[in-house]
Amino acid sequence: MRAGKLVRIRENRFGIPDEMNLEIGILWCTRSGNGFVVPEKAGHKDVFVPARYIRNAMHGDKVVVRVEHTGRERREGRIVKVAERKSRNVTGFLRVHKELTFLVPEDERLSHHFLVRSPLTRGQIKDGALAAARITSFPEENGESECRLVKLFPALDNVKAISQFITYKHNLPGRFTKRTDAEAKVIAGVPAEGRLDLRSTTHVTIDGELAKDFDDAVLVDKERNRFILYVSIADVAHYVRQLSSMDDEAYARGTSVYFPGSVIPMLPKELSNGICSLNPREERLTLTARLHYDSSGNLLETSFHKSIIRSARRLTYRKVEDALVKKDARSRGELKELLPELDRMAELATMLKQKREGKGGLDFDLPEPEVVLDMEGSVTDIMRSERLFSQTIIEEFMIAANQAVAAFIQGRKAPSLYRIHEPPEREKLHDFEKLLRTLSVHYRKDSRGRLPLQSILQQVENKDYEFLINRILLRSMKQAKYSAANKGHFGLALDSYTHFTSPIRRYPDLVCHRVLKSIIEGSPPPYPEQELDKMATHLSDRERVAMEAERELEDRVRVLFMKERVGEEYEGVISHITSYGFFVELFDVFVEGIVLLSSLYDDYYAFQEDKFRLVGRRTRKIYRIGDHVSVRITMADVETNRLHFALARD
Repeated sequence: MRAGKLVRIRENRFGIPDEMNLEIGILWCTRSGNGFVVPEKAGHKDVFVPARYIRNAMHGDKVVVRVEHTGRERREGRIVKVAERKSRNVTGFLRVHKELTFLVPEDERLSHHFLVRSPLTRGQIKDGALAAARITSFPEENGESECRLVKLFPALDNVKAISQFITYKHNLPGRFTKRTDAEAKVIAGVPAEGRLDLRSTTHVTIDGELAKDFDDAVLVDKERNRFILYVSIADVAHYVRQLSSMDDEAYARGTSVYFPGSVIPMLPKELSNGICSLNPREERLTLTARLHYDSSGNLLETSFHKSIIRSARRLTYRKVEDALVKKDARSRGELKELLPELDRMAELATMLKQKREGKGGLDFDLPEPEVVLDMEGSVTDIMRSERLFSQTIIEEFMIAANQAVAAFIQGRKAPSLYRIHEPPEREKLHDFEKLLRTLSVHYRKDSRGRLPLQSILQQVENKDYEFLINRILLRSMKQAKYSAANKGHFGLALDSYTHFTSPIRRYPDLVCHRVLKSIIEGSPPPYPEQELDKMATHLSDRERVAMEAERELEDRVRVLFMKERVGEEYEGVISHITSYGFFVELFDVFVEGIVLLSSLYDDYYAFQEDKFRLVGRRTRKIYRIGDHVSVRITMADVETNRLHFALARD
């Protein structure tokens, strides 16, 4: 039953899921009340579940769903049982009614209300207060849902409070266990015998200004007409042993979670910031991928080694960008002894990028919000992050290493985890094509009727709607995930791909390291394939939770930043249109808010979904994706995570 091979049904009987049209998976609800079950079994399509068939299940639960209809594009079904409750925490607003207090979840994907059983005194509980609670009784237990308050939030008025709120809401881990801490404190370095000695080389790390854990160091040599790329990654597997408390907790966490000014790490700081971090001028154990390329960027040979390095310098993206691209005299002077190697890096990375894009690899240019904090942790600005060529260098080298390791492991037929990205569904690309026609973006399909996606991205470069095209195409894509079966990576246009380069912050990379080391050492595979299937599902789920938490925190911080700017006017572009209004992305500040149809008093507007626009019934005025508008901030509510605009002028 734990493995999902049997399902308990009525009258204490058992059934085989495959014989009963049953699937086991994680329920992901939408704000509309409907949901999707993401199956545990690799290769199985999601199952759509209408709201009326979700029953007592909650967003995030592991459920059993009966597939009742299979169409060409999707499967539909109804939930027959909750197999496992995944969430024990709930956040929401308190509602006081006579002698009873209820918690109404602020997450619209949770439809159940919870009766509060709390040790707090009545004087502490105020109607409308925001709180975090522990679920003590789920909907099907004893006939009603109950919870116990664990924390009240007077206001989400700073980044720290928002971070705590998000941590409770998404059930993110807190401190490490005492046993894990004890294991981390006794870890020490070891002699370098039996390793490729690269301590005399000029490996460097290139990361962001605020980075504290350095997984990777790189080096590019050139011999005659050959480039030799060294990608050396912290040998976390040497210190984190399988079945240890530290390993169990790292697996449960799955990934580090990054918030502005803080991090919830996968590993204790003794490893993540200490002995596993490739700090400058300190000896560190690593795994090195050594890749040989010809003068045109064609891969000639690969080799993989247990190694030891001493990073020569800790460089930042900005410093390298200033030296290589902007030719800043001061930066070039500071990096004088490294300039020949940096020039080789730039040359090789440019060739690798061109070759990858030539094969159809997609290069999305989606800037991230860059939250600027002052010394006290207050938000001073939210900027659109700049895409730097120095970042491209590291991205291309990491992709090359991940691809080479995946091909090597696959060639040895060793069970492992792959990073897969399946092609988008045809229906999703139809919507994307409609948008291209609306924006008059010209394209020509190939002989097999496929869209030239990379060519389209290049065509819209530096256009006003570049960001919109990139984002909507990305939304049309399936989400990349982990799998024990190699199915290739559509977005990168690669036959095999894995995650190898970030074992400090991603558990799948640690799995890959153990598999690679077993091949190098000639030892038995560390994982059976059946176990890897289960791990792939869990780790994909943990990644999804972390991404959702990071994205929600960014959204709330942006609303917090705009709270003091209510009434101010900004210029922006319409980024998304719905039946109830349109979203506007601001130019000066990297935030997005909504203009509700109810705030448009001049006319009644009809939503033309196929043309991505709203049309006034009387005035025939049109609002469409890509249009520039002036807006005024009318509401910024961090607690409900809502940012509302009104049109400033027509």
